[in-house]
Amino acid sequence: MAVGLGFEATDQTLIATAISELARNILSYARHGEVLLKVIVNKDGSRTGLMVVARDEGPGIPNIHQALQDGFSTSGSLGLGLPGARRLMDEFEISSVVGKGTSVIGRKWLKAI
Repeated sequence: MAVGLGFEATDQTLIATAISELARNILSYARHGEVLLKVIVNKDGSRTGLMVVARDEGPGIPNIHQALQDGFSTSGSLGLGLPGARRLMDEFEISSVVGKGTSVIGRKWLKAI
């Protein structure tokens, strides 16, 4: 999708890496979930981009602020997944309810020519 939208190779790699990190989190913590991709256009129609939605019905994240800190991990990993995915995307939102699941939305916009 990123190729079809005209993203440069560098941005294609950033998007793929962010998706990989989010999918890995789903597998590691929730065991199942979904990652959805959608072409988006901003409100005034001047920009096009790609939205990545990763969601699950896993255990949820008790402290989102802490989970977004480099080096924080509850699984013994390096703790770079969520903070890394946030840095790779232009916009990043996360919501989570303990015992209900987590939803992450990332947006990457095409650079203006």
